[in-house]
Amino acid sequence: MTTDYHIIGNYISPYVRKVLVCMELKSLHYTIDPIAPFVGNERFSELSPLRRIPVLIDGERVINDSSVICQYLDELHPRPSLYPADIGDRAQARWLEEYCDSWLGDVVIWGMFYQKGVKRYLFGEEPDEAVIARARDEQLPVALDYLESQMPAEGFLFGEISVADISIASFFRNAAFVRYAVDAQRWPRTAALLERTWALPAFGKLGELEERSLRTPLPEQRKMLRELGAPVSAETLGTSPPRRGVMRLE
Repeated sequence: MTTDYHIIGNYISPYVRKVLVCMELKSLHYTIDPIAPFVGNERFSELSPLRRIPVLIDGERVINDSSVICQYLDELHPRPSLYPADIGDRAQARWLEEYCDSWLGDVVIWGMFYQKGVKRYLFGEEPDEAVIARARDEQLPVALDYLESQMPAEGFLFGEISVADISIASFFRNAAFVRYAVDAQRWPRTAALLERTWALPAFGKLGELEERSLRTPLPEQRKMLRELGAPVSAETLGTSPPRRGVMRLE
């Protein structure tokens, strides 16, 4: 088995998850340096000037931003395609991906997951309960109302699984980590799409690695992941004390 790619980024990140699911669906081989961006050293800053994950390394080429990475991989490995064939559907899929990356990134990751997890365990700071409540009770229901209006009655958004389904499911996986479940009575189509997407083997394969990472201190994660059979790289760029990046997670 040959390794074609190297990924820098933690399994818990929804942006990293999106890329890894795409790679699993395309049967691409890779190694991974499962760092949090907050502990990346100066070499990481050189590779990712905004100190965000994931980063894809393909030989001498370094590619940043999860959406750019997914499109790059899809163009290099077009079967199965993760973008709809119809040009209008393809544009809509990219829009939903962007909606997740930007708005759900703000609401789910920064408003909930960062507050309830990263902020306390990595920086030793207490969560801002007002920020959490606003994200959970005000912003996320509005987002779900919009997503529900876009959801199919059955199957995936554009027939076959696409980057749009993967993106939505990736972010709500992090919402589940902080005990948020989509109300299937209020948003039945969204809840059903999430269940269908999470049931894919690509999501299931990553699930155990994610769950164990959540329960394992960051310095011990590489050893634990290797023991579970994850393709962890021999070297790591996660050697600096935790520090915030110049921008939020991508």
